[in-house]
Amino acid sequence: MRFRFVEAEKAHYPIRLMCRCLAVSRSGYYAWRKRPPSARAEQDARLGVEIAASHRASRRTYGSPRILRDLREEGHRVSRKRVARLMRELGLEGRRKRRFRATTDSRHRFPVAPNVLMRDFDVEAPNTAWVTDITYVATLEGWLYLAVILDLFSRRVVGYALSERIDRALVLEALREALVRRPGARDLIHHSDRGSQYASHDYRDALDQAGITCSMSRRGDCWDNAVVESFFGTLKMELLYELPLQTSAATRSAVADYIEIFYNVRRRHSSLDYRSPVEFELKSGGLGGSAPEPPFMNEGRREQEGPGLTV
Repeated sequence: MRFRFVEAEKAHYPIRLMCRCLAVSRSGYYAWRKRPPSARAEQDARLGVEIAASHRASRRTYGSPRILRDLREEGHRVSRKRVARLMRELGLEGRRKRRFRATTDSRHRFPVAPNVLMRDFDVEAPNTAWVTDITYVATLEGWLYLAVILDLFSRRVVGYALSERIDRALVLEALREALVRRPGARDLIHHSDRGSQYASHDYRDALDQAGITCSMSRRGDCWDNAVVESFFGTLKMELLYELPLQTSAATRSAVADYIEIFYNVRRRHSSLDYRSPVEFELKSGGLGGSAPEPPFMNEGRREQEGPGLTV
Protein backbone atom coordinates (compact mmCIF):
# COMPACT_ATOMS: atom_id res chain seq x y z
CA MET A 1 0.00 0.00 0.00
CA ARG A 2 2.87 2.40 0.79
CA PHE A 3 4.55 1.64 -2.54
CA ARG A 4 1.23 2.39 -4.27
CA PHE A 5 1.14 5.76 -2.53
CA VAL A 6 4.66 6.56 -3.74
CA GLU A 7 3.69 5.56 -7.28
CA ALA A 8 0.55 7.72 -7.21
CA GLU A 9 2.32 10.80 -5.83
CA LYS A 10 5.67 10.62 -7.61
CA ALA A 11 4.69 13.44 -9.96
CA HIS A 12 4.23 15.77 -6.98
CA TYR A 13 6.97 14.76 -4.51
CA PRO A 14 10.50 13.35 -4.77
CA ILE A 15 10.61 9.55 -4.51
CA ARG A 16 13.57 9.74 -2.08
CA LEU A 17 11.62 12.00 0.30
CA MET A 18 8.45 9.87 0.22
CA CYS A 19 10.37 6.63 0.81
CA ARG A 20 12.13 8.17 3.81
CA CYS A 21 8.86 9.52 5.27
CA LEU A 22 7.09 6.18 4.76
CA ALA A 23 10.02 4.16 6.13
CA VAL A 24 10.51 2.09 2.95
CA SER A 25 13.60 1.69 0.80
CA ARG A 26 13.94 3.04 -2.71
CA SER A 27 15.30 -0.29 -3.86
CA GLY A 28 12.19 -1.98 -2.48
CA TYR A 29 9.98 0.50 -4.33
CA TYR A 30 11.75 -0.07 -7.66
CA ALA A 31 11.62 -3.85 -7.15
CA TRP A 32 7.88 -3.57 -6.45
CA ARG A 33 7.39 -1.66 -9.74
CA LYS A 34 9.03 -4.47 -11.70
CA ARG A 35 6.92 -7.21 -10.16
CA PRO A 36 3.91 -8.33 -12.21
CA PRO A 37 0.51 -7.61 -10.67
CA SER A 38 -0.87 -10.32 -8.41
CA ALA A 39 -3.75 -12.54 -9.46
CA ARG A 40 -5.93 -10.66 -6.96
CA ALA A 41 -5.01 -7.30 -8.50
CA GLU A 42 -5.82 -8.61 -11.99
CA GLN A 43 -9.18 -9.88 -10.76
CA ASP A 44 -9.88 -6.50 -9.17
CA ALA A 45 -9.09 -4.78 -12.47
CA ARG A 46 -11.50 -7.02 -14.36
CA LEU A 47 -14.19 -6.58 -11.71
CA GLY A 48 -13.66 -2.83 -11.85
CA VAL A 49 -14.60 -2.83 -15.53
CA GLU A 50 -17.78 -4.81 -14.78
CA ILE A 51 -18.65 -2.55 -11.85
CA ALA A 52 -18.20 0.60 -13.93
CA ALA A 53 -20.39 -0.86 -16.69
CA SER A 54 -23.14 -1.76 -14.19
CA HIS A 55 -22.97 1.72 -12.67
CA ARG A 56 -23.33 3.35 -16.10
CA ALA A 57 -26.23 1.06 -17.04
CA SER A 58 -28.03 2.13 -13.84
CA ARG A 59 -27.74 5.77 -14.93
CA ARG A 60 -25.06 6.15 -12.27
CA THR A 61 -27.58 5.51 -9.49
CA TYR A 62 -26.68 2.07 -8.09
CA GLY A 63 -24.74 1.54 -4.90
CA SER A 64 -22.89 -1.64 -3.96
CA PRO A 65 -25.97 -3.84 -3.11
CA ARG A 66 -27.54 -3.53 -6.56
CA ILE A 67 -24.23 -3.73 -8.41
CA LEU A 68 -23.47 -6.87 -6.40
CA ARG A 69 -26.65 -8.46 -7.75
CA ASP A 70 -25.67 -7.52 -11.30
CA LEU A 71 -22.27 -9.14 -10.84
CA ARG A 72 -23.65 -12.32 -9.29
CA GLU A 73 -26.17 -12.74 -12.09
CA GLU A 74 -23.23 -12.53 -14.50
CA GLY A 75 -21.60 -15.42 -12.64
CA HIS A 76 -19.09 -13.52 -10.48
CA ARG A 77 -18.47 -14.85 -6.98
CA VAL A 78 -17.78 -11.67 -5.08
CA SER A 79 -18.64 -10.14 -1.70
CA ARG A 80 -20.40 -6.85 -1.08
CA LYS A 81 -17.35 -5.55 0.85
CA ARG A 82 -15.15 -6.12 -2.17
CA VAL A 83 -17.61 -4.37 -4.48
CA ALA A 84 -17.85 -1.43 -2.08
CA ARG A 85 -14.03 -1.20 -1.86
CA LEU A 86 -13.61 -1.24 -5.63
CA MET A 87 -16.34 1.37 -6.03
CA ARG A 88 -14.51 3.65 -3.60
CA GLU A 89 -11.27 3.17 -5.50
CA LEU A 90 -13.04 3.98 -8.77
CA GLY A 91 -14.79 7.01 -7.30
CA LEU A 92 -18.27 5.52 -7.89
CA GLU A 93 -21.23 5.85 -5.53
CA GLY A 94 -24.99 5.49 -5.49
CA ARG A 95 -27.32 8.44 -5.18
CA ARG A 96 -29.04 9.38 -1.94
CA LYS A 97 -32.54 10.69 -1.53
CA ARG A 98 -33.41 14.25 -0.54
CA ARG A 99 -36.49 15.55 1.17
CA PHE A 100 -39.25 17.02 -0.94
CA ARG A 101 -42.29 19.13 -0.19
CA ALA A 102 -45.83 17.80 0.02
CA THR A 103 -48.51 18.64 -2.53
CA THR A 104 -51.56 17.53 -0.53
CA ASP A 105 -54.43 19.95 0.05
CA SER A 106 -56.77 18.27 2.52
CA ARG A 107 -58.69 21.45 3.33
CA HIS A 108 -61.89 20.59 1.50
CA ARG A 109 -65.47 19.51 2.20
CA PHE A 110 -65.47 16.22 0.31
CA PRO A 111 -66.06 13.05 2.35
CA VAL A 112 -62.92 11.18 3.41
CA ALA A 113 -62.65 7.40 3.06
CA PRO A 114 -61.43 5.23 5.95
CA ASN A 115 -57.90 3.85 5.99
CA VAL A 116 -58.58 0.32 4.71
CA LEU A 117 -54.99 -0.43 3.73
CA MET A 118 -53.57 0.30 7.22
CA ARG A 119 -49.94 0.18 6.02
CA ASP A 120 -50.26 -3.41 4.84
CA PHE A 121 -47.73 -2.89 2.04
CA ASP A 122 -46.91 -6.58 1.51
CA VAL A 123 -49.51 -8.19 -0.73
CA GLU A 124 -49.43 -11.62 -2.34
CA ALA A 125 -50.80 -10.94 -5.82
CA PRO A 126 -51.01 -8.16 -8.42
CA ASN A 127 -54.06 -5.90 -8.42
CA THR A 128 -54.64 -6.46 -4.71
CA ALA A 129 -53.76 -2.91 -3.70
CA TRP A 130 -52.72 0.20 -5.61
CA VAL A 131 -51.19 3.31 -4.05
CA THR A 132 -51.20 6.77 -5.59
CA ASP A 133 -50.04 10.33 -4.99
CA ILE A 134 -48.96 13.56 -6.72
CA THR A 135 -45.62 15.36 -6.77
CA TYR A 136 -44.21 18.41 -8.53
CA VAL A 137 -41.54 18.60 -11.26
CA ALA A 138 -39.70 21.79 -12.22
CA THR A 139 -39.28 22.85 -15.88
CA LEU A 140 -38.10 25.97 -17.71
CA GLU A 141 -41.75 26.81 -18.33
CA GLY A 142 -43.00 26.38 -14.77
CA TRP A 143 -44.20 23.46 -12.67
CA LEU A 144 -45.49 20.14 -13.94
CA TYR A 145 -47.44 17.87 -11.63
CA LEU A 146 -46.99 14.11 -11.78
CA ALA A 147 -49.62 11.64 -10.55
CA VAL A 148 -48.64 7.97 -10.36
CA ILE A 149 -50.35 4.71 -9.41
CA LEU A 150 -48.20 1.80 -8.18
CA ASP A 151 -49.17 -1.82 -7.71
CA LEU A 152 -48.02 -2.76 -4.21
CA PHE A 153 -47.28 -6.35 -5.26
CA SER A 154 -44.39 -5.42 -7.55
CA ARG A 155 -44.01 -1.65 -6.99
CA ARG A 156 -44.69 -1.32 -10.73
CA VAL A 157 -46.02 1.99 -12.07
CA VAL A 158 -49.29 0.92 -13.70
CA GLY A 159 -50.54 4.42 -14.49
CA TYR A 160 -49.29 7.99 -14.48
CA ALA A 161 -50.07 11.43 -15.89
CA LEU A 162 -48.35 14.81 -16.14
CA SER A 163 -50.09 18.18 -16.26
CA GLU A 164 -49.51 21.89 -15.65
CA ARG A 165 -52.54 21.77 -13.33
CA ILE A 166 -52.88 19.88 -10.08
CA ASP A 167 -56.56 19.01 -10.37
CA ARG A 168 -58.85 16.00 -10.53
CA ALA A 169 -58.32 15.69 -14.32
CA LEU A 170 -54.68 14.82 -13.59
CA VAL A 171 -55.48 11.95 -11.22
CA LEU A 172 -58.35 10.71 -13.38
CA GLU A 173 -55.94 10.41 -16.34
CA ALA A 174 -53.53 8.33 -14.24
CA LEU A 175 -56.43 6.11 -13.12
CA ARG A 176 -57.64 5.63 -16.69
CA GLU A 177 -54.17 4.53 -17.75
CA ALA A 178 -53.96 2.06 -14.88
CA LEU A 179 -57.33 0.54 -15.81
CA VAL A 180 -56.26 0.20 -19.46
CA ARG A 181 -53.00 -1.47 -18.50
CA ARG A 182 -54.72 -3.74 -15.97
CA PRO A 183 -58.12 -4.40 -17.60
CA GLY A 184 -59.01 -7.23 -15.20
CA ALA A 185 -58.36 -5.19 -12.08
CA ARG A 186 -61.37 -5.26 -9.76
CA ASP A 187 -62.06 -5.81 -6.07
CA LEU A 188 -58.80 -4.12 -5.10
CA ILE A 189 -57.87 -1.41 -2.60
CA HIS A 190 -56.94 2.02 -3.96
CA HIS A 191 -55.02 4.03 -1.35
CA SER A 192 -54.24 7.76 -1.46
CA ASP A 193 -53.85 10.72 0.83
CA ARG A 194 -56.79 12.99 1.68
CA GLY A 195 -56.15 15.43 -1.16
CA SER A 196 -59.15 17.11 -2.75
CA GLN A 197 -58.36 15.49 -6.12
CA TYR A 198 -58.79 11.98 -4.70
CA ALA A 199 -61.73 12.89 -2.48
CA SER A 200 -63.64 14.58 -5.33
CA HIS A 201 -66.97 13.13 -6.44
CA ASP A 202 -65.65 12.49 -9.97
CA TYR A 203 -62.75 10.42 -8.73
CA ARG A 204 -64.75 8.47 -6.16
CA ASP A 205 -67.39 7.72 -8.84
CA ALA A 206 -64.67 6.42 -11.19
CA LEU A 207 -63.43 4.06 -8.46
CA ASP A 208 -66.97 2.86 -7.74
CA GLN A 209 -67.63 2.16 -11.42
CA ALA A 210 -64.42 0.10 -11.61
CA GLY A 211 -65.36 -1.90 -8.51
CA ILE A 212 -62.41 -0.53 -6.52
CA THR A 213 -62.43 0.17 -2.77
CA CYS A 214 -61.23 3.63 -1.77
CA SER A 215 -58.78 3.97 1.15
CA MET A 216 -57.19 7.16 2.49
CA SER A 217 -54.34 7.96 4.84
CA ARG A 218 -54.95 9.33 8.28
CA ARG A 219 -54.64 13.09 8.68
CA GLY A 220 -51.02 14.32 8.55
CA ASP A 221 -49.51 10.83 8.48
CA CYS A 222 -47.21 10.46 5.45
CA TRP A 223 -46.16 6.94 6.56
CA ASP A 224 -49.61 5.64 5.61
CA ASN A 225 -48.57 6.13 1.97
CA ALA A 226 -44.85 5.46 2.36
CA VAL A 227 -44.38 3.32 -0.77
CA VAL A 228 -45.41 5.95 -3.27
CA GLU A 229 -43.59 8.65 -1.29
CA SER A 230 -40.47 6.49 -1.60
CA PHE A 231 -41.01 6.23 -5.37
CA PHE A 232 -41.09 10.02 -5.69
CA GLY A 233 -37.89 10.30 -3.68
CA THR A 234 -36.22 7.76 -5.97
CA LEU A 235 -37.44 9.51 -9.13
CA LYS A 236 -36.09 12.85 -7.98
CA MET A 237 -32.80 11.46 -6.69
CA GLU A 238 -32.07 9.36 -9.76
CA LEU A 239 -33.41 11.63 -12.49
CA LEU A 240 -34.67 15.10 -11.74
CA TYR A 241 -32.04 16.44 -9.33
CA GLU A 242 -29.18 15.38 -11.61
CA LEU A 243 -30.27 17.20 -14.76
CA PRO A 244 -30.57 20.86 -15.77
CA LEU A 245 -33.96 22.43 -16.29
CA GLN A 246 -35.55 21.58 -19.65
CA THR A 247 -38.72 22.49 -21.49
CA SER A 248 -42.01 20.97 -20.44
CA ALA A 249 -42.00 18.66 -23.48
CA ALA A 250 -38.48 17.41 -22.78
CA THR A 251 -39.32 16.85 -19.14
CA ARG A 252 -42.40 14.81 -20.02
CA SER A 253 -40.30 12.67 -22.34
CA ALA A 254 -37.60 12.15 -19.70
CA VAL A 255 -40.09 11.12 -17.01
CA ALA A 256 -41.77 8.67 -19.42
CA ASP A 257 -38.37 7.19 -20.34
CA TYR A 258 -37.40 6.78 -16.68
CA ILE A 259 -40.65 5.08 -15.68
CA GLU A 260 -41.23 2.86 -18.69
CA ILE A 261 -37.68 1.96 -19.76
CA PHE A 262 -35.68 2.06 -16.54
CA TYR A 263 -37.81 1.95 -13.39
CA ASN A 264 -40.38 -0.69 -14.37
CA VAL A 265 -38.11 -2.84 -16.53
CA ARG A 266 -34.58 -2.63 -15.15
CA ARG A 267 -34.24 -0.93 -11.77
CA ARG A 268 -33.56 -3.38 -8.93
CA HIS A 269 -35.69 -2.98 -5.79
CA SER A 270 -34.40 -4.11 -2.43
CA SER A 271 -37.97 -4.96 -1.36
CA LEU A 272 -38.26 -7.31 -4.38
CA ASP A 273 -35.05 -9.25 -3.65
CA TYR A 274 -33.24 -6.87 -6.00
CA ARG A 275 -35.42 -7.63 -9.02
CA SER A 276 -37.14 -5.10 -11.25
CA PRO A 277 -40.94 -4.85 -11.05
CA VAL A 278 -41.40 -6.54 -14.43
CA GLU A 279 -38.95 -9.33 -13.59
CA PHE A 280 -40.59 -9.85 -10.21
CA GLU A 281 -44.03 -10.23 -11.77
CA LEU A 282 -42.77 -12.62 -14.45
CA LYS A 283 -40.81 -14.82 -12.03
CA SER A 284 -43.62 -14.93 -9.51
CA GLY A 285 -46.17 -15.75 -12.20
CA GLY A 286 -48.23 -12.88 -10.84
CA LEU A 287 -49.75 -12.00 -14.21
CA GLY A 288 -49.67 -15.52 -15.53
CA GLY A 289 -46.97 -14.82 -18.12
CA SER A 290 -49.53 -12.94 -20.19
CA ALA A 291 -48.75 -10.72 -23.16
CA PRO A 292 -47.36 -7.23 -22.50
CA GLU A 293 -49.82 -4.73 -21.15
CA PRO A 294 -51.30 -2.10 -23.51
CA PRO A 295 -49.19 1.06 -24.00
CA PHE A 296 -49.99 4.17 -22.04
CA MET A 297 -53.00 6.04 -23.36
CA ASN A 298 -51.10 9.30 -23.86
CA GLU A 299 -48.04 7.70 -25.50
CA GLY A 300 -48.82 9.35 -28.82
CA ARG A 301 -49.21 12.72 -27.15
CA ARG A 302 -45.75 12.39 -25.58
CA GLU A 303 -44.20 11.54 -28.94
CA GLN A 304 -45.79 14.62 -30.50
CA GLU A 305 -44.36 16.77 -27.77
CA GLY A 306 -40.90 15.68 -28.83
CA PRO A 307 -38.00 13.71 -27.44
CA GLY A 308 -35.44 15.01 -25.04
CA LEU A 309 -33.64 14.65 -21.81
CA THR A 310 -35.00 16.25 -18.87
CA VAL A 311 -35.67 18.67 -16.38
